[in-house]
Amino acid sequence: MRNGLPLALALLLAACSFVQVTEQGATVAQANGPDVSHCTFIGRIDSQTRAKVLIDRSPEAVQQELADLARNQAAGMGANAIVAIGEPENGAQSYRAYRC
Repeated sequence: MRNGLPLALALLLAACSFVQVTEQGATVAQANGPDVSHCTFIGRIDSQTRAKVLIDRSPEAVQQELADLARNQAAGMGANAIVAIGEPENGAQSYRAYRC
């Protein structure tokens, strides 16, 4: 049982999210290009998080964390929507922030 503890801990950490969406970030929507066609471009956001904590983290957890980071930052810029640019790569992803 003791030998499995480090592995269990690593698996648990791999699935965890370490970022919380702020109250302001919760007001920012994740959108698609057509959704923001009539919105004002505010700026670009580059999100980065750990893709590996002892072992590779769940791609879904990493992607959600990147979006949460971007939503928090977008709120601080006065934006209320973000659109991902491409796919996450090595724990990093860029977004465009818009005010709609």
